[in-house]
Amino acid sequence: MSARPAATTATSSSSATACEPLPVLGDDVLVPLVTGGEVSYAALDYAASAPALRRVWDDIAAYAPYYGSVHRGAGYLSQLSTDLFENSRKDVAAFLGCREDDQVVFTRSTTDSLNLLAAVAPLGTEVFVFETEHHASLLPWEQREDITVRYLSAPRSPRQAVQTLEKALAGRAGGPALVCVTGASNVTGELWPVRELAEAAHAHGARIVLDAAQLAPHHPVDIAGADVDWVAFSGHKLYAPFGAGVLAGRADWLREARPYLAGGGASRKVTRRDDGGVDVEWHTTAARHEAGSPNVIGVYAIASACKALTEAGFEGLVARERQLIEKVRTGLAEVPEVRVLSLFGDDAPRVGVLSFVVEGWNSSHFAAALSAEYGIGVRDGLFCAHPLVRTLLDSEPDEPGECGAPEAAPGERSLNAIRVSFGAGTPDEHVERFVGAVKELVRDGARWNYRTEDGRCVPDRG
Repeated sequence: MSARPAATTATSSSSATACEPLPVLGDDVLVPLVTGGEVSYAALDYAASAPALRRVWDDIAAYAPYYGSVHRGAGYLSQLSTDLFENSRKDVAAFLGCREDDQVVFTRSTTDSLNLLAAVAPLGTEVFVFETEHHASLLPWEQREDITVRYLSAPRSPRQAVQTLEKALAGRAGGPALVCVTGASNVTGELWPVRELAEAAHAHGARIVLDAAQLAPHHPVDIAGADVDWVAFSGHKLYAPFGAGVLAGRADWLREARPYLAGGGASRKVTRRDDGGVDVEWHTTAARHEAGSPNVIGVYAIASACKALTEAGFEGLVARERQLIEKVRTGLAEVPEVRVLSLFGDDAPRVGVLSFVVEGWNSSHFAAALSAEYGIGVRDGLFCAHPLVRTLLDSEPDEPGECGAPEAAPGERSLNAIRVSFGAGTPDEHVERFVGAVKELVRDGARWNYRTEDGRCVPDRG
């Protein structure tokens, strides 16, 4: 498979032509407002789960009557489903620009993919991970007592990220090592210098895995071009429903380790021993780590999304997303009470993910008002990246202890932020409504009373 130019740290050319938003499910859903009436739902929480592309849903619906068991079935539907499953593997490999000998393993999610990699890492592997990572790539390594984890402090520029990693790697004693890094932050949306970090890792004898959960839906990802060893991502962030994920990359660690799950599909041959036990010959292909009946519909949905994004053309998708980002950034910059969170500075290239705080507001209260009064869905909290958000909010004054304020441990401040995220299916009106709502809420306050229920801020319907 030929490599494509990597775009893990690049922005689109100014000459790129923006495309129209891609059709997604839910773009015609009406939601009620507490102030009366209904409005079309503005889904601006893509970083959590993106809406499914209609193209993907149509492909799933067309296949559904032919659904059958995957692998080893003699019937027509089993044969068809097996072909679809394995061809999906090829489609994903092409989407990622995989090397000829890379393996594509289907998992449940990015979290599952990185836990799989943690499970197959060689004995004594030293893992290097920035504190800025999502918990999916921050925590799996702690599950292995025979792995050493070194957490690196949050860098304040792409250059500092590379320098921090080089310094940490230079001090290691040798043996297997793995660097884990995000391609785009799920908190700030900022793009990380993946290619440069890969060069630093390989120069010091380490491997690198790219968490592309937030990158793949927005930019092309190229394993060979970026020279990373593995890539992990989730279907539900790539406009594909049904809970499937991918771990793609070097085959040797995967082939040499014990299966992630033991069971049918992972084994080639099982025989009884004279002593009453069993001997198992495991597969050496991706099937080694795909025990059990696979999620064929979820896998097909990912492959369909990969093809849909490729056919739509990332150049136009990136160009249009940049326009949306500029609308949001310009609008928020006009509100002095709003502070957008950033590691690398205002000019850092990013995907359509921005987090911010509003002076005088608890973030949960603000997000609840956006939903209840404007039909806008965003996210508030620490976004499964607690160390990063706490670092970014360290200089913030104490949050008011009002509706929805998260509980804090004794001696800690209550911290949370608001995240707005969008992508290929977002119409201009949604971001325009969001910017207008932020300005109105800051200027006039909420028009409804709110209360805390099960730790969440909700409208008080008295």
